[in-house]
Amino acid sequence: MTYCLLLLSAVAVTAAVPVPRLLTRAKWPEREPVVALWVWQCLVATVLLCCLTALALGAAAVFGTVRAQLFAPAPPAVTAAYDLSHASPWTTVLTVLLACGAAWTAAMLARELVEARRRRAGARAHLRDRAPDLPAGLPEGRGPLLVLEEEYPDAWWMPGSPPQLIVRTGALQRLTDHQLDAVLTHERGHARARHDWLLHLSAALAAGFPRVPLFAHFCEQTHRLVELSADDTASRRCGHLTTALALIELNQHRGVLSCSSSHRLLGERVDRLLEPPPRLGRRHRALTTAAASLVPLVPLLITFAPGLTALP
Repeated sequence: MTYCLLLLSAVAVTAAVPVPRLLTRAKWPEREPVVALWVWQCLVATVLLCCLTALALGAAAVFGTVRAQLFAPAPPAVTAAYDLSHASPWTTVLTVLLACGAAWTAAMLARELVEARRRRAGARAHLRDRAPDLPAGLPEGRGPLLVLEEEYPDAWWMPGSPPQLIVRTGALQRLTDHQLDAVLTHERGHARARHDWLLHLSAALAAGFPRVPLFAHFCEQTHRLVELSADDTASRRCGHLTTALALIELNQHRGVLSCSSSHRLLGERVDRLLEPPPRLGRRHRALTTAAASLVPLVPLLITFAPGLTALP
């Protein structure tokens, strides 16, 4: 059992510190944002599974009740293979730390969900107040598309059930029909991929563990990659040039091509649309996705290895 905990700790530290730093320096995520999002999710799942399985093994070694419940259906040889008869002091300390980390993670996720629901309810109430009056008998602000009368050009997607697209009249006046189609396709790409759940998860982990490189980079890269992914969805339907022009028209008053940190992503998106990077081949994309999918299995293989070797 000691070797299992050491291996799980080594895998978690490797996936949480050096791998994210290497991934942020790679160039291929810009070409394949969807695959990159999947790789980041697999890394996060690997760290969380390492911590969860280490917590389960440590609790089984420290607490006899947990051991009896966890290994109740297992043969005696499997229980003996894990060597849970005695727990060292460092096992107890590690179990307590992991339990505190699990409780803190759950608290951060719950807080993020509560805050998201509160923000969404406030935004919907604000939209109901600003929505234009419709003829009697028509639902107000409940359709898939809501148009607000305001000169400031903008369009965005509001998650919910159902998700809603909001467009200001300033955007309708500034954009051509094809550019407006590109903007709406971009926002629908967010809605179909449920990017809001990824954003909530990354924000909760980054807020709860700001000193862990994986979670900090996961939050930063998620905000970047979901926009690139939605840009690809729009460019496949409307073309790269139309999508880039729509992005410029919507954001030129904000300084879309400036070098400030708040606008750097917009400039990167425009450059990427005007000069599309070469995409990975289907074979490389499939191999990358398959390899990333196998990474979260490593903690499970380490955890179940003693039990599998003990079976006749």
